[in-house]
Amino acid sequence: MTTPAPQGVKIGWCAIRKIACAVCAGGAFLGAAFLFGFAGFALSLPREEFAVPVQAEGVVALTGGSDRVLDAATLLASGQARRMLITGVNRATRSAVIAKILPVSRELFECCVDLGYQALDTTGNAKETRDWARQHNITRTLIVVTSNYHMPRALVEIAAVLPDVELYPFPVVSEHIDVADWASNLRVARFIGKEYVKYLGSLLRTKVFGDFDDSEPPPQLRRSVASATYDLG
Repeated sequence: MTTPAPQGVKIGWCAIRKIACAVCAGGAFLGAAFLFGFAGFALSLPREEFAVPVQAEGVVALTGGSDRVLDAATLLASGQARRMLITGVNRATRSAVIAKILPVSRELFECCVDLGYQALDTTGNAKETRDWARQHNITRTLIVVTSNYHMPRALVEIAAVLPDVELYPFPVVSEHIDVADWASNLRVARFIGKEYVKYLGSLLRTKVFGDFDDSEPPPQLRRSVASATYDLG
């Protein structure tokens, strides 16, 4: 003959089941939101390059591919920007090497192309862009050149440190990552998925927690590192 479970035990198990159901439901909701957000992110990435309908005060190229720098330099040479920053340049790369590959004259390179050697990641790119913009009085318009899959995160980071500057994206279509294949190519899906997670991290840090450095630049960044172009002679 079985003994009925005490009333308290029944209530306890009932509460545990409710909590478990709530946790499962919450997890399912977050999982679905993540998947839908990822799909929206992947679908929003530009499939082709397009013209920037503005003559901006400056253009910044975030390193990570030679096409980014070349496209930014083309915008500078065509008069769509009056000054250019290449941020995140490898410290072992001499300015003379960069000057030879850019589609700009030596005079334009020496006067209007700045090289940033401090940034090590996208957050660093944003801070380096902010310091450069402040130094050169770029207060209204800025063209941002980076890969199409990297553009959303770059815009979030730069907008956080330059909130009053209108940003115009110039997404570079990568030859190595075809974002249109995200639904059929597992390698592309994984790559974009990692970028989506980083993008969410940037959104949380800058929009929700407001965690970004708006301090004055360190002394070594107060001058344009384009002064290194003196080795061109």
